[in-house]
Amino acid sequence: MADSSTDCHPLTLTRKLRDFPIGNVPLAEHQAAVMGDVDMGVNSDAWLVQDDVAAFLASGHASMCDEHGVALLWKGATMDRDDVFVAKGSFAIRYPWDLIRANECYVGGLVEDDIHGEVHASAVVEGVLRLGKNTRILPGVFIEGNVVIGEGCKIGPNCYIRGNTSIGDACHIGQSVEVKNSLILSNTNVGHLSYVGDSVLGEKVNLGAGTTVSNLRHDGSDHRSVVGNALINTGRRKLGAIFGDGVHTGINTSIYPGRKFWPNTTTLPGAVVQQDIVNS
Repeated sequence: MADSSTDCHPLTLTRKLRDFPIGNVPLAEHQAAVMGDVDMGVNSDAWLVQDDVAAFLASGHASMCDEHGVALLWKGATMDRDDVFVAKGSFAIRYPWDLIRANECYVGGLVEDDIHGEVHASAVVEGVLRLGKNTRILPGVFIEGNVVIGEGCKIGPNCYIRGNTSIGDACHIGQSVEVKNSLILSNTNVGHLSYVGDSVLGEKVNLGAGTTVSNLRHDGSDHRSVVGNALINTGRRKLGAIFGDGVHTGINTSIYPGRKFWPNTTTLPGAVVQQDIVNS
């Protein structure tokens, strides 16, 4: 069942936010790891930071909210807005780009390698790498910064993976591909000659050769994105594309910054995507 929220579409058209993998771990599991045995109300869409939770519990306040006043934790039946602790690093995930922020927090904070796959001798890894079983890092791959890669993936040859990126299970990131600061869900292919930066790719996405995602405005200002009937300031200077599950792009597709693709939509070869592509 999909999440009832529309603000995080297209990603919540096919799953609940609590099930969305951040660093290949569902959001609900991140929350459980932070909360432990603490029994209180929790916003199921909240990204929680351990230091905030500890400070909130020590403060004696009845509720914790994020910088926008959205409830994250509460000790009673509902949030008490007259006795609120404001979190510093925790926040509610309301929009797709908030998942990129959460992924940056988690993957960027990793401190130890956990490698169960095969890294070719000619590959270069500069950063912390979490690598799943039966995944192969092929010759000429350069991994810079913290990266999480799931099981059964094929990475390379000759691609550039930059932090803070997470890649799910059974993915292929291939020849002359660059991926930077992105979430890529399972069974997705970015086969060759493509650039993906500051983006979210759902499950079973396939980017045709030469697909290029732009992530920076010429004037350097924050990106804005249409949500419902409103134009929302994302607060991000760099923002690529948001792909729902099952999206396929034709070869040499060029995508304007901040554009969103509804599940199972497609582009033709040579397309220039200037607006969100929404299912009719």
